[in-house]
Amino acid sequence: MSAAAGIKGRHCLGLRVNRRRAVLAVATLLVAGSLVPLAGAGWIHAKAALAQILLERAWQARLAGAGEAGARPWPWADTAPVARLQVPRLAVDRIVLAGASGRSLAFGPGHLTGTALPGGRGNSVIAGHRDTHFAFIGKLEIGDVVRLQRPDGGWTRYRVTGSEVVDARTARLIDTSDRAAVTLVTCWPLDSNNWHQPWRYAVFAEAMGEG
Repeated sequence: MSAAAGIKGRHCLGLRVNRRRAVLAVATLLVAGSLVPLAGAGWIHAKAALAQILLERAWQARLAGAGEAGARPWPWADTAPVARLQVPRLAVDRIVLAGASGRSLAFGPGHLTGTALPGGRGNSVIAGHRDTHFAFIGKLEIGDVVRLQRPDGGWTRYRVTGSEVVDARTARLIDTSDRAAVTLVTCWPLDSNNWHQPWRYAVFAEAMGEG
């Protein structure tokens, strides 16, 4: 092996090691934020941004053929990416996790278990926190395009048809078993710091086709 080749080999190895260290550091910060009660919106936003780095990596693994178990964003995660959500007009790009539990929503938007899979026939419900990953939701307008990428790499395009404030205690899922639709949900009011209220803001979109 030439000296130049040896230097190149060590350089590439260094990049791989540094990448692993970076991923481990991000994961450690996320866990620390989950276990230690830290006050302040700054940490919440930082954790949300850091999580998307690991979720992007996990989504690429999912697209490469890894199942949910093989595409966990960190080894001890109890969730995995199921879709990618984009709103081109607002430059929104989010990785969607399986399940809409508090644990999942701390790191990204979550697909509500029991509803249609993103991109599939039926009504797919995706929830997110109004102050982090779904902070854009109040800017959505009728006619806006929402795109969802599936684990097979294909995309489904939706058109926003309306929005509504609903009571989570009495709201019922709209039946769209004959077509594909997506409902984006977050807490209401959008600018409130009160987390203990039943109101939700829902944005409805109907599938337009592939692409």
